[in-house]
Amino acid sequence: MRTVDHITEKLTATFNPQSLRVDDESHLHAGHAGARPEGETHFRVYIVSEAFAGKSRVDRHRMINQALAAELSGSVHALAIHASAPGEPARS
Repeated sequence: MRTVDHITEKLTATFNPQSLRVDDESHLHAGHAGARPEGETHFRVYIVSEAFAGKSRVDRHRMINQALAAELSGSVHALAIHASAPGEPARS
């Protein structure tokens, strides 16, 4: 299974999001630290979930990092997060 699919499954199971998009941006980082020729190292997550209501940006990032701890300690080198609660404007 591809890393993007693992990330999508874990975030869906953990946060029951209204919307979720996971982009593999590894091709943008070719030749940079942490990049591998086969890719699947750099990701950007856009997620909207009720679980983030009332949480600070830092808390939201911590929640996602905790859910993806295995990936972040393994194959994933970088993860950009855009997390918001329903009804909030999208923020990074």
